[in-house]
Amino acid sequence: MQQNILIQGDNYEALKYLINKGYGGKIDLVYIDPPYATGTDFVVSNGRASTISSTRDGIVAYSDRLKGQAFLDFLEKRLVLLKELLSEKGSIYLHIDYKIGHYVKVLMDKVFGIDNFRSDISRIKCNPKNFKRIGYGNIKDMVLFYTKSENPIWNEPKEMYSDADIEKLFPKVDKNGRRYTTVPIHAPGETLNPQSFKGLLPPKGRHWRTDVKTLEEWDADGLIEWSSNGNPRKKIFSDEQEGKRMQDIWEFKDPQYPDYPTEKNLEMLKMIVKTSSNLGSIVLDCFCGSGTTLFAAQLLDRKWIGVDQSETAIATTEKRLNGLSTGLFAAMGSYEKVELEDLLEKKMAV
Repeated sequence: MQQNILIQGDNYEALKYLINKGYGGKIDLVYIDPPYATGTDFVVSNGRASTISSTRDGIVAYSDRLKGQAFLDFLEKRLVLLKELLSEKGSIYLHIDYKIGHYVKVLMDKVFGIDNFRSDISRIKCNPKNFKRIGYGNIKDMVLFYTKSENPIWNEPKEMYSDADIEKLFPKVDKNGRRYTTVPIHAPGETLNPQSFKGLLPPKGRHWRTDVKTLEEWDADGLIEWSSNGNPRKKIFSDEQEGKRMQDIWEFKDPQYPDYPTEKNLEMLKMIVKTSSNLGSIVLDCFCGSGTTLFAAQLLDRKWIGVDQSETAIATTEKRLNGLSTGLFAAMGSYEKVELEDLLEKKMAV
């Protein structure tokens, strides 16, 4: 079984290292949360992360000093390598903010192809804030979702219905107190010689959604509701539904007390990993920060590769992953740690 790998070092060199190690075309899912071209330092002070602060307030976790075209050039070099690492059924999710995100979208169109663009997701990251500045309050950032090909791994994500959703979408209640709605039992498109159901033919230009035998079984089981003018409709019960389809506005707020700057919501990463990878898939995050992506992958029985140059990030990630080193996750919790600088120095010495 492929070993989990945690690499400390420059991620450009790390991605080249992975390609040389035979990982080209082997990665099913990439999630990255790169710097946002803010021109600031991000620190950890007294064991807690501070979003933006002066360096005297704590240890610099990472510097986000590249801006403008220099930042886009930095990112493009890495995206090209990530595309090479992705499998043909692979996906990439890039998390970025609204100030630079639209430039990154153009860049990703260039690298991955505009036909492989899937979604521009708005992620609600925080509660509304009352900043006194010109402009609307910013409570969102962006997740850009691309695939390597037309046939990626896709495990349809579902979102649980809220009480308000159930009342709105399932407005009827049967004698047992179950909420339901009804849908037509016919669909667009005529068929030749349609069969009769209870003496009825489908309306002109339409056909039965299923065979007449099944319609009769539904009716016998009380799953067909007949209107006062004799129009049959199928009952759909709320308690039999998995939930509603995820849309492109997500509410996964940042942790209130993060251990690392810009730490992301674990439930969001778990949802992404479930949706765009399978059991045993390799998940890669080359800006792994606090290790949330790796943690989510490990919880869901995927293999993972994480890369970060920051000593603080690697220490935070190891602390988090080592918390799973006993009990249920002991067998999958092991990983190989690679210090890329040492490898490069040995190569140069040779």
